[in-house]
Amino acid sequence: QVQLVESGGGLVQAGGSLRLSCAASGRTFSNYAMGWFRQAPGKEREFVSGISRSGGSTAYADSVKGRFTISRENAKNTVYLQMNSLKSEDTAAYYCAAKNARYFSSSYSATRRGEYDYWGQGTQVTVSS
Repeated sequence: QVQLVESGGGLVQAGGSLRLSCAASGRTFSNYAMGWFRQAPGKEREFVSGISRSGGSTAYADSVKGRFTISRENAKNTVYLQMNSLKSEDTAAYYCAAKNARYFSSSYSATRRGEYDYWGQGTQVTVSS
């Protein structure tokens, strides 16, 4: 079992920045590919970004490319999402997710919701225009 706890959400003006953190516990963090998803009211949960267990491979949704950066510190069991140039359409609850990738390539990163094994409770990001 893996427990994931997100933090760093809040209210920010359009054009501003936030950094989300996701602290993991319970298993060997470096075995897990990690991802960020978001869900706005009335919409489905959508992929934002993913990172391989080594941190060497990343993926982004087209809507956030060039503005968001995912990273991880395996020594701290933490994955981050740096969000810059925020827009009102980025307003959503943001969820951290973990995929057991122990037997996958170290460059494997998951982009589909169904690939992930564990989820956090989410942190709200609200961007005011």
